[in-house]
Amino acid sequence: MTVSVTQIQQYLSDNPASMPGQVAQALSITELEVVTALPTDQLALLPLTAKDNLLASLPEWGNMTTIISVSGSIFEFKGHFPKGKYAHGYYNLITKGEGLHGHLKLDDISAIALISKPFRGTESHSINFFGTQGEVVFKVYLGRDKKRVLLSDQVERFQALKDSCTATA
Repeated sequence: MTVSVTQIQQYLSDNPASMPGQVAQALSITELEVVTALPTDQLALLPLTAKDNLLASLPEWGNMTTIISVSGSIFEFKGHFPKGKYAHGYYNLITKGEGLHGHLKLDDISAIALISKPFRGTESHSINFFGTQGEVVFKVYLGRDKKRVLLSDQVERFQALKDSCTATA
């Protein structure tokens, strides 16, 4: 069964608190299909040609939350997104000591979505990296202070990034 953008938008309207992954599961579609149906004020797609600049700048943003979902399990890392460099077909995350480590297969990233969608009634912004099958590879959520308020400098950077996407669209 094919699900139209209108059907996705109706589901989102009827279930505003649902996260894109929940909507995708309920409608038996990919999370990327859900995300691309979000209202324009909630979504900007970053050109893939900008991924290197994005990844180079993320370590300067400060503490954020990186999320990886695998087979229903969710892994979270809170801290700075690490610097990286290309080698052996991967973008290798470089962390001295403790922190997020890993190897990103960026050739398999099909889309990067900048999403501004409330989560449990709270303002939330994330950078979502999607694989070739429309699945989320990982997400980076903006950080919060001790009172759970978004870090204003990160919100400004995020909004500037979103604005740059819409200016080139």
